[in-house]
Amino acid sequence: MKRFWMGALIVALGAASAMGQSLDDLNIQIHGYATQGFVYTTQDNWNSMETTNGSPGWTEAVFNVTAQPAPKLRVGVQARYFLMGTFGNAITLDWASGDYKVNEKFGFRFGKVKTPNGLLNDIQDIDPAFLWSLLPQSAYPITSRTSILAHYGAVAYGNLRLGNKAGKLEYQLYGGERVLPADDGFFVPIIEGGADFPNGLNGPTSGGTLRWHTPVDGLLLGVALDREDLTGKVTVPAPGFVGNNIDSPFDIPFFFAKYEHNKVMVAGEYSRVAADHKSIFTTGPPGLQQSFIDHREWYGMASYKANDKLTTGLYYSSFFDEKAALGPGRYQKDWALSGRYDFNPFLYLKAEQHFMDGTNFGYLTVDNTNLKPDTRMSILKIGVSF
Repeated sequence: MKRFWMGALIVALGAASAMGQSLDDLNIQIHGYATQGFVYTTQDNWNSMETTNGSPGWTEAVFNVTAQPAPKLRVGVQARYFLMGTFGNAITLDWASGDYKVNEKFGFRFGKVKTPNGLLNDIQDIDPAFLWSLLPQSAYPITSRTSILAHYGAVAYGNLRLGNKAGKLEYQLYGGERVLPADDGFFVPIIEGGADFPNGLNGPTSGGTLRWHTPVDGLLLGVALDREDLTGKVTVPAPGFVGNNIDSPFDIPFFFAKYEHNKVMVAGEYSRVAADHKSIFTTGPPGLQQSFIDHREWYGMASYKANDKLTTGLYYSSFFDEKAALGPGRYQKDWALSGRYDFNPFLYLKAEQHFMDGTNFGYLTVDNTNLKPDTRMSILKIGVSF
């Protein structure tokens, strides 16, 4: 709650600096969207919904306000309501930030700011802007969206022109605090294994992204590095492990590319949690370390805009945990066929068919007494934006 009010304070300070200006001078803009999803699976209930019977349990609404109190300063705030089965059902702060742009080469944002890592992280909160009902879940799990979207701190950014024959380099450097609340979807499989994180995890985060807009028209190449050092209390079902502290540092490199030409878009991304990742129990039995994850995540996607109203596409998403026990629980592979129809600038419909193999994420054992390794999932989602 304190962090929520910190974000609101940033916006208030920006507004205070604009006292004496008219509302027109402030260039206030109000935008948002609301979506309702219906999900059906052939077997295995998905993300706490009774999807084997068909479920309308996915609802989302986003509302943001931005203003420009000074020529180089923009402030804004965005709130989100999210409900997916038993996940969410609350209003959370997506971001609340001030953005001061000195010139094309340098600017900075501060507050709760979007984390600029990977290809799609900083746009995954804008459902009306993309084709997919679900972004590739190997990289952008829906039940962790709020946690990975933004951090508390700052981002420095800018563009460096390399000449007509070399294109343009876009950089973003960030630092601050990452917060994973206790109800984040990341904890679900851990909790089902008997552990508990009553206060979630939080800690310093830092990193940077370089995007090269190459001289080849429409081709973007990028690389990023995210550093996390999350700490918190954990209860483990073993003698001597009640209320212990845990320190979990790790690095995540990202490599991505995107090509757009006329009506066609092709993109891909690869990331991995460092193989030497270890979670250290700072209390409890001395010297205990547990290297318990080694994630490799990647996807490839393509889309085609048939006309002004209809867009189609597909992607393949892969997640693999090298450290997990043998079996379908260590991986998940997903083919998705997608379509979107825009009735008008404000109303759209998305349809998506998933062919999933593996059970690493998205399935709660409490909702699946006989979990199967392969599931087909159909999604219909209607959205309205303003």
